[in-house]
Amino acid sequence: MTISVIIPTFNEAAHIAQVVADVRTFGQGRIADILVADAASTDNTCGVARQAGANVLTCPKPGRAAQMNYAARQATGSVLYFVHADVKINPDFVADIEQALRNHYEAGCYRFRFDSPHPMLRLNSFGTRFPGLMSRGGDQTLFITRSLFDRLGGFSERYVIMEDFDMIVRIRRQARFCIIPKDVIVSARKYETNSWFRVQIANLTAFLMFYLNIAPSRIAHTYKQLLNYR
Repeated sequence: MTISVIIPTFNEAAHIAQVVADVRTFGQGRIADILVADAASTDNTCGVARQAGANVLTCPKPGRAAQMNYAARQATGSVLYFVHADVKINPDFVADIEQALRNHYEAGCYRFRFDSPHPMLRLNSFGTRFPGLMSRGGDQTLFITRSLFDRLGGFSERYVIMEDFDMIVRIRRQARFCIIPKDVIVSARKYETNSWFRVQIANLTAFLMFYLNIAPSRIAHTYKQLLNYR
């Protein structure tokens, strides 16, 4: 087993070096590629990522689904591991993924904890112990065998938001999906710039719109409006 780690970025100069360094530190010689799939960042994300030891790809199309697919086409590992730039990966990720594959899972994710002591965020984190789709998300990282990824045709680039939820739905139709009973650490920055309640309302609204099969472009517009993104 070899792992290609794929990190989609846009203006992540403050975080990218740490996640690349962690992959290299904990990779146990099993890392085939560290691919940073960048969407024309205007800060020094690309330079920092290269200096940290990643292979930086300038993606022709923005959006996480398109960026991750672009990197996946150039990846050489037998397993693809998709990681957000502001996530602190679990040090055991190589052994954990290998064990999941031995247990006949072709894809899976971790639970998560926030890098914040906020009591309501602890409640959010607790929810990731359960298998429901609403408890999932790209922040939890996602591993998937190359063969399954190819059978599924990669991420649907129709989803300019919620691409991770769509992918998990499609994975579960064809393969076994596991939740590794360990944590990755995710950033609470969205909650720090918006209230906990406001983010919960935005997340719930986006999930309900996804469930009702509303156009992803409309979901993205609504989500950004609710969080006052400009």
